[in-house]
Amino acid sequence: MSRRRNVMSEQLKYELAKDLGFSGKVDKEGWGAITTKEAGNMVKRAIQLAEQAAANKTNQP
Repeated sequence: MSRRRNVMSEQLKYELAKDLGFSGKVDKEGWGAITTKEAGNMVKRAIQLAEQAAANKTNQP
């Protein structure tokens, strides 16, 4: 049996939810209330941010 790891911190997840406009739902109902689409959008946004950070890191002198 495999165990799931928490890759994103609670703070990062909440910031992503806030950025994507559904942090109010998380506040009221918890993470279990978000839709699959919302969760997928969080992952997509987290990947975008990681790619941007990596690009910025490689472009620095």
